[in-house]
Amino acid sequence: MLSLLAEAANQPIYWSDLGLTPGIDLGFFTLRWYSLAYIAGIVLAYWHLSRMIKAPGTPMNQAHVDDLLFYCTLGVIFGGRLGYAIFYRPELFVDFSHEGWMPWGLPRLWDGGMSFHGGVIGVVLALLWVSYRNKLNWLRVSDYIAVNVPFGMFFGRLANFVNGELWGRPTDVPWAMVFPSDPSQLARHPSQLYQAGLEGLAMMAIMLSLFWLTKARWKPGLLVGVFTAGIATARFINEFFRQPDAQLTEFAMRTGLSMGQWLSIPMILVGIVVIVYAMQNKTGRVDAPAASES
Repeated sequence: MLSLLAEAANQPIYWSDLGLTPGIDLGFFTLRWYSLAYIAGIVLAYWHLSRMIKAPGTPMNQAHVDDLLFYCTLGVIFGGRLGYAIFYRPELFVDFSHEGWMPWGLPRLWDGGMSFHGGVIGVVLALLWVSYRNKLNWLRVSDYIAVNVPFGMFFGRLANFVNGELWGRPTDVPWAMVFPSDPSQLARHPSQLYQAGLEGLAMMAIMLSLFWLTKARWKPGLLVGVFTAGIATARFINEFFRQPDAQLTEFAMRTGLSMGQWLSIPMILVGIVVIVYAMQNKTGRVDAPAASES
């Protein structure tokens, strides 16, 4: 009996046995979990940001929040897709569709997906535009947005797992999984769940605690600096468990690091520089309320 239990424990988990589906079948249309994940992240971020601006020291009002929702969503979509094409699949710029109705590969969001680093660049540009147009302090607005980004990271990584995509490297850990989209059918790390935990839940706990329980929001740049360094570090760590994209496997072997890790290194450095600036900058600080306020 013990030998049978030990043998069962050594067997990988088959993703197909979990009963997961790509979305909700409405008969005439499948509402995909990936789309719902984006919607959930955006709605939760909007709700929480609207609550944040009611706390003392806010750099914006509800009208600005509404603007940010629109432009940051565009930044995530366009920046994420362009970033994916630039960093991972340049051929998408000249990849003509066989269907005939789509002239090139970029709009085919289901073909390859999005880039986290490209999405970050898109959001930064959106923040610059909204801040410039409304004469807002860009660094303080970025602080408030940074607190809410982990919501989307969490739901997005869970959607990756439900879709059975972006799986991890081969392993023999007890929770190793076999994904049906993997042609090798090897047992792999469920790295999507690692990312949901580290880039989502852990960063969520850090950013929410800093905003609501400390005076971090009174030091312009501190929150966005912590987020930038933290999320990039989380991504760097998770890349050790995540399988590199097929077209970049040789690149990872040749350089010793994956493309995601190389792109995360400058983000970590920028985050550290911004943290140091925020801690040392006395003139740019906002006057904090009495000690009873957080």
